[in-house]
Amino acid sequence: MLFTHDTEATLQAAVALVNSSDDPGDPLGSVADLSAFLAHWTYTGRHDATPAELDAVRRLRSALKELLLAERDEAVDIVNDMLARAKALPQLQRHDSLDWHLHAIDPDRPLDERVVVETAMAMVDVIRSDEMSRLDRCAADDCDDVVLDLSRNRSRRYCSTTCGNREAVAAYRARQKA
Repeated sequence: MLFTHDTEATLQAAVALVNSSDDPGDPLGSVADLSAFLAHWTYTGRHDATPAELDAVRRLRSALKELLLAERDEAVDIVNDMLARAKALPQLQRHDSLDWHLHAIDPDRPLDERVVVETAMAMVDVIRSDEMSRLDRCAADDCDDVVLDLSRNRSRRYCSTTCGNREAVAAYRARQKA
């Protein structure tokens, strides 16, 4: 494992959130979808389950994408700003089936604030270990999603199997045409 479990889970959740879209098939199209997202990524704490909360979380997409794709020094500035604005206070906590891990914001704070702080805290680990290259844009020509590469050999290039398969088929057809 490259990062701690909570860091990996938070990074994966942030990438999933960033890669969700405002298109008609948005996986965060309803409050119920948000509740399912939170359950899937094991977010704990306050969840108001309101349209306002859903809108606040959906508005985070661009700021989180900027953070995930930033150069290392720029990411430091973004992380520090996010943590300062939230008045984050890192503390060790143990809950549910998880052993000691860091939380930096009270679980009763609004969900969008907690998502920002948790993502910023995960990025602290990425920055400190100089692993920013683990985050990149999808290599597919027609995709702008974020890729989180947690593989040992750093071989992940596509955000999804769909993009990888589409690119493989296009390359195959191009070879056949030539």
